[in-house]
Amino acid sequence: MTRSEGEGAEATFDYVIVGAGSAGCVLASGLSEDPSVTVCLLEAGPPDMNPYIHIPAGFIKTFEKSSVNWGYRQEPSPNTAGRVLLAPRGKTLGGSSSINGHIYNRGQPADFDTWAQLGNAGWSFADLLPIFKRLEGRVGAGDDALRGREGPLTVTDLEESHPLCEAFLQGAEEIGLPRNPDYNGASQAGVSYAQRTIRNGRRVSAATAFLRPAMRRANLSVRTHAHATEILFEGGRAVGIRFRKGGRSGGVATVRARREVILSGGAYNTPQLLELSGIGHPDILKANGITVRHALPGVGERLQDHYAPRTVVRIKNIATINEISRGPRLCVEVAKWLLTRRGILSLSPTLVYGAWHSGVTPETCDLQFTFTPASYDEGVIGRLAETPGMTVAVWQQRPESRGSVHIGSGDPFTPPRIQHNYLSAEIDRRVLVAGMRLSRRLLETEPFRPYYDFEEFPGPDVRTDDELLDAARRKGNSTYHPACSCAMGPGEDRTAVVDDRLRVHGIAGLRVADASILPRMISGNLNAISQVIGAKAADLIRAEAAPA
Repeated sequence: MTRSEGEGAEATFDYVIVGAGSAGCVLASGLSEDPSVTVCLLEAGPPDMNPYIHIPAGFIKTFEKSSVNWGYRQEPSPNTAGRVLLAPRGKTLGGSSSINGHIYNRGQPADFDTWAQLGNAGWSFADLLPIFKRLEGRVGAGDDALRGREGPLTVTDLEESHPLCEAFLQGAEEIGLPRNPDYNGASQAGVSYAQRTIRNGRRVSAATAFLRPAMRRANLSVRTHAHATEILFEGGRAVGIRFRKGGRSGGVATVRARREVILSGGAYNTPQLLELSGIGHPDILKANGITVRHALPGVGERLQDHYAPRTVVRIKNIATINEISRGPRLCVEVAKWLLTRRGILSLSPTLVYGAWHSGVTPETCDLQFTFTPASYDEGVIGRLAETPGMTVAVWQQRPESRGSVHIGSGDPFTPPRIQHNYLSAEIDRRVLVAGMRLSRRLLETEPFRPYYDFEEFPGPDVRTDDELLDAARRKGNSTYHPACSCAMGPGEDRTAVVDDRLRVHGIAGLRVADASILPRMISGNLNAISQVIGAKAADLIRAEAAPA
């Protein structure tokens, strides 16, 4: 059941979850499988009824749509030429899985083995693989020892291609990058068509895959338009959430938790709510008029993201998505989608995926890149250019640069201050420049010769490492993969916020389950691992609650 109004001034449940995103939906589904407990899921945004959510190409329309997107902005920094970059996050059932680019990319096994080596028991790839498989309904190539076939989250291959995609794949092979039938399998290296969370031409979000079926259960209450403003405590224990119904001007309500409160607001909103509730670095709390309840200096620190410059080439002799998405051609595509669920409206923004090594680090695959037969104004996803073009975006898989996200005031409706500090680490700059050179090589291969007109960005005059780095600073952008701001780690790590059971250090009855708990960035997108975190949290909580 979905409620936009509370049932009276106060209600009590066994578990209260804040945030119905990729992790929160899976967590709510997992906890409510036990009919003996009650679960309340709070979501600040509306139900996922906006039609653009469910049309794959509709992500463009949700990109800055305030009704379903928090629409945050980043703080300017020297390594982004003082620009203010977008920081979109989903604000609806499904969270960012309802507005993202649909890509399913787990990351490399070494990512998770590194987490375990950092002191997080139970988080190695061998530990997480059964959960990945349990959640996944893979349709297409894949080793059944590594891929799931029966899970709720449908993962499909691209159903229709474009000649430029084949040219890209052929060109990549010419310069030594192999075709990889399954980058979520034994190895990530090589190039292939992207794997997507799209089924029959419609988005498969965490809400449609996990939450909607669970909402048939009488023990799960889902409350939308519920903006959490504060965690409630009794002594050193979290016992509930105070929220406003319908935004700043709405009425105040509370929900109480007999057992636990779990924060699943994501890498920006979870640390914000902790700080608003008096948990964080004392200096930051005091500067914003917040009484210190529990000093935890790692809250909001260690923030990471993938930063990507996009190499753009203008095209001739063939139509790209830029032209097809306008005028009478778009009308044809709309009709095609309505009748067959095919055409450009059924596509994700990325059509081809690749991973390779830069030669700068010893890692097998330290670069990730994407290809699409389209280009965007100023490199910003969401605004297709008017002239025909193709784009390769490239980023470092596991960057060293770290930033922070903190409250900007004691007002829960003031956006957090987000500073990613992209490219602050020298190794990140070196790897990214190597990736830009690889992008250029990929677009200059022989199969593109009939279509290649000229390089628009960075431009043919940009040749040296310093010039490429300057171009990356001026026009690079986020890939919208924020993580690590409430990092998981043992108690002796002063920058860790949660332990390996996702319990907030020093506070009883409070956990975090979302991408903020990553100890360090992974070599992939965040939707898949966020859902695994939600499922892992449900497993941990249910195991601890089970009678001895």
